[in-house]
Amino acid sequence: MSDAAPKLTFFSKTQTACPVCEAGFFREELLSGGGRLIAGELTEELHRTYEPSKKFGEVQPLAYAVTVCPSCYFAAYSQDFSAVEEEAVGRLQETMERRKEQVALLFKDLNFSEYRRLEEGAASYYLAIACYEHFGRHFSPTMKRGLSALRAAWLFDALHHKHFGENYDYLAGLFYRKARFFYMLSVELAQNGREPLDSSVHLGPDLDKNYGFEGFLYITGLLEFRYGPRKDRERRVHSLETARRIVARLFGTGRASKSKPSAILDKSRELYDQMTQEMKKLQGEG
Repeated sequence: MSDAAPKLTFFSKTQTACPVCEAGFFREELLSGGGRLIAGELTEELHRTYEPSKKFGEVQPLAYAVTVCPSCYFAAYSQDFSAVEEEAVGRLQETMERRKEQVALLFKDLNFSEYRRLEEGAASYYLAIACYEHFGRHFSPTMKRGLSALRAAWLFDALHHKHFGENYDYLAGLFYRKARFFYMLSVELAQNGREPLDSSVHLGPDLDKNYGFEGFLYITGLLEFRYGPRKDRERRVHSLETARRIVARLFGTGRASKSKPSAILDKSRELYDQMTQEMKKLQGEG
């Protein structure tokens, strides 16, 4: 733990025990206040950007949201880390070396015992995607894999702007497409009752505000619109029809409320209109 690092974060004084390998470690937590977080714009993906401050420089709160065991690379969101089921523990032990080998293909010098960089932040979501595969259905693992893929894409995009020419933009695209797959699958599993979406889960998609199920549907439609199939015309039309149906569920009475903030309604209408325009062109009506 380097004392030279700027005081953006601190390491907890209470040791966390990894439920998979039983190693003990100290979690890194993000400090708040003091001008550390200067909120910037909200993107179309409901991603909150932050302006760099003179004292602390760039801050990426997302880099600290996933708890990672430095020994076995088991990764999960804080509320799930110690709650993992015994059956899943066995599978996570069996896949430990594979996790380490796969994430090493992305980053060679990871260290989850030190202050996190963007690299550890992005890697933590990659590891979460791998680990949630083994969680039980009541954890809403498919949704959390989608959320992790989306956040990974955001951090890889941040790495691209910081280290241009390192192919991080390519990796961001890969994770956007992973997110699209898991979001769509999560909708399907929720509809047929195979994997319910827990109302207590923070659906984000970012950390600053939980847009809930409405935000989840909006992001599902947006990802399908941006990263769904494009080469085959019929598949594209079907993809757009599916995305439009999902987004149309957000309109309701068309009034903003606590569950349907105006940001969601406005962005959903804009997205719906964009999809409608593209469908008309594809069908020769535009």
